[in-house]
Amino acid sequence: MDATTQSTALLPDAGAATLAEQLASMLGERIRQRLLAPGARLPSVREGASRYGVSPSTVVSAYDRLQAQGLVVARPQRGFFVREPVVPAARQRPASRGVAGAADTNESLGTNDATHSPDARVAPLDATALIRGMFQARHRHGAPGSGMLPESWLDATLLQRALRRVSSSAPERWLSYGDPAGDPGLREALARRLADLGVRAAPAQIVTTAGATHALDVVARTLLAPGDAVLVDEPGWGVEFARLTRLGMRLLPVPRGPDGPDLAVMEQLARAHRPRLYVTVPVLHNPTGQSLAAASAHQLLLLAARHDFMVVEDDTYAWLAPPHAPRVAQLDGLERTVYVSGFSKFLVPQWRVGFVAASPALAHRLVDTKLLSTLTTPATLEQALAWCLEQGALRRHGERLNAQLAAARARCVKAAREAGFAFATPPQGLFGWLDVGIDTDRAAQQLLDEGWLCAPGSLFHAVPRPSPFMRVNFAAALDPRWWQSLQRVRGSGRMSRPRATSVHT
Repeated sequence: MDATTQSTALLPDAGAATLAEQLASMLGERIRQRLLAPGARLPSVREGASRYGVSPSTVVSAYDRLQAQGLVVARPQRGFFVREPVVPAARQRPASRGVAGAADTNESLGTNDATHSPDARVAPLDATALIRGMFQARHRHGAPGSGMLPESWLDATLLQRALRRVSSSAPERWLSYGDPAGDPGLREALARRLADLGVRAAPAQIVTTAGATHALDVVARTLLAPGDAVLVDEPGWGVEFARLTRLGMRLLPVPRGPDGPDLAVMEQLARAHRPRLYVTVPVLHNPTGQSLAAASAHQLLLLAARHDFMVVEDDTYAWLAPPHAPRVAQLDGLERTVYVSGFSKFLVPQWRVGFVAASPALAHRLVDTKLLSTLTTPATLEQALAWCLEQGALRRHGERLNAQLAAARARCVKAAREAGFAFATPPQGLFGWLDVGIDTDRAAQQLLDEGWLCAPGSLFHAVPRPSPFMRVNFAAALDPRWWQSLQRVRGSGRMSRPRATSVHT
């Protein structure tokens, strides 16, 4: 099959519809599902003609149809872009609110570049495109950019056994609301689990939530007010960027290195903007896979005390990490640290149970916020999880997963090397930060045409900008066809490497 035949086959089979109608239909559906995020640039007319095996006039006709539907906008001398959603005037915020002092801060740090042009999207909503892609579509080949473990690795029977055990005893407990702070048995089991990690927390200091993301939201709504500044890792998880921005917070991106945040930059930002929080993934950081060094954790706490901000420690990947990995909460006894974790990443995605551990006074405030958002959380799931913890089932499940993940990671690293790619940081945990060598935003669009859902580097920046890096899920990137497709895209010669090549940019 030659390239033209292969490209044309990417278009949907729409019976009597013309090629222009088919192309417009396919791209329009991706825009509506947010697989193409607002502000994304469509392929040029020439590139689109080559990619889809049609004439340039067909591409022009398709883009005209999308423009007429209000889905894209043409910018002279630049091309066609996915149209930003219309925001009512009463809800609009000044463009400078999303990232605090972006231009001034970057200029003072010697990193000011075109990424902060007027076209830069201040509200980082691109991550929702990846999430929607994972939820809405079964991709023809796979999702190397996903954030989940393969379904075949998970243990659905464990959930069945746990729920059966809970449902067989005292079902009348289901007839009333559970404890607002969470099931007492689960909080006791979590306190023992935290003690194993070196984090001392009494059950009364633990509040359960509907997953780790909900836990982060409860913490933010308790400790922050619109307009507050928040320190975040960069690269970091775009969902957290988007969530904080929608709450009205100002983001202060801090470059993330192999041992943790750049403390010199953090000091400068803290002095200039007086942040209230620093939100970080200290262990098996998403997307780089790196973990915070003990010395960096100590210096971080000193800096937080000096500038009076809290540290929110998102330990989502705790069960995939070595038990001796240092946590910030180990060092300060939850005085200036709020510890967050959950179980969906490694257990069952629908088992939405997370928790927050904090000082006694803050835990009481967190319960109040939880009551206003969800009243309580499902006690049945929490009791089932407590049973799994008490029986050692989660520990055994974690051991099996880590063995599988280690083997997958080794295979993935070998496949990357054989395909001519390298990881920018030593591969650890679930994710690798792959140096693709080209603009991964545009590469991800082309790979989506071929049936692969990817996570380009721009998703992991507070202000999305071109990046040569891509997050790769080691457990989901084992198909040789994925690496072949990535090689073909890199070798197409139509995409140059972005200027910013540092791991931190």
